Amino acid sequence: MKIGTLLQLEYKMDGVSEVLKYYCKIIDRNDRYLFIDYPVNEKTKKTELLPKGAHFFAAYIGKDQSVYRFRTELVSKVSLNIPALAIKLPNKEDLKRIQRREFVRVKSAVDIAVYSDNNSFSPFTTVTDDISGGGMSIIVPDGINLELSKDIWIWMVLEMYNGEYQYHNIKAVFVHINKLNRGICIASLRFTALKQEIRQQIIRYCFEKQREARKKELQHF
Repeated sequence: MKIGTLLQLEYKMDGVSEVLKYYCKIIDRNDRYLFIDYPVNEKTKKTELLPKGAHFFAAYIGKDQSVYRFRTELVSKVSLNIPALAIKLPNKEDLKRIQRREFVRVKSAVDIAVYSDNNSFSPFTTVTDDISGGGMSIIVPDGINLELSKDIWIWMVLEMYNGEYQYHNIKAVFVHINKLNRGICIASLRFTALKQEIRQQIIRYCFEKQREARKKELQHF
């Protein structure tokens, strides 16, 4: 884990069923601890402090583009160039390589084209409402009638942080269609038969979008 690596934290308070998710960045390290900036709550987009002694899971994308997860503990607050937190550095044997269909979901308007596998609707273009390594939610244009559990194809282009464009053709299926009060229709879909390297590229895109959101958050302080 290098300085600058983005982490996603999962913290569950005693007596509370909800798992709170945060993101932060490694700003320094030594042979015992990782030093992270104050974590941002994924839902509220606000910086929050976890209690000293809190145990939680942290995850990141490694050099091989795989997601790694480890259990750690918040040891103390520290003062570096900015306020920071010290968490325990995991041993190599404590790192677990994970393959999760849905690791992190971010709000992002990605341009896509949607095609029916059996011509049940005319092809259309739209943008995503959010995206993750397991699927996405899309804004459905007026006049398009969709059916659940129907195979579709998604063409999309991801603009990565380094300026690279990645083009993907992905098979998916609609799993939920929700008509909002303001007349907007949001359809959720799940990727099917997705190659692992493509999934990892999408997860990296999501991490990069989180990093951008983190930078914007810091500009308000």
